[in-house]
Amino acid sequence: MRIGELARATGVSVRLLRYYEEQGLLLAGRTPGGQRVYDDGAPRAVRRIRALLDAGLPTRVIREVLDCVCGGEAEVEPCLTPVLVEQLQGIEERIARLEGSRASLTRLLTTTS
Repeated sequence: MRIGELARATGVSVRLLRYYEEQGLLLAGRTPGGQRVYDDGAPRAVRRIRALLDAGLPTRVIREVLDCVCGGEAEVEPCLTPVLVEQLQGIEERIARLEGSRASLTRLLTTTS
């Protein structure tokens, strides 16, 4: 499957597919002319990558854990639990900071109105 076909099959742009390859998330073979060629499992791999990105994981973490993804797009092996818990804690900390910022801005706005 060529890159354009993979893009159409997954709804992911050609540019993003190239980025996933650069980040070591997606493997592509090459034709003698240098064009990217993907195997039949590539659409599933792209859907897995998208599911992990949608969960807030950075590409560096996805690269480390992609082999622990099994079954469907978002089913993971138990080996991923510590990594996912750590990522969730990081997200919760960022949310707490943002809530603090929102509260501060709200106070500022109430005092200036």
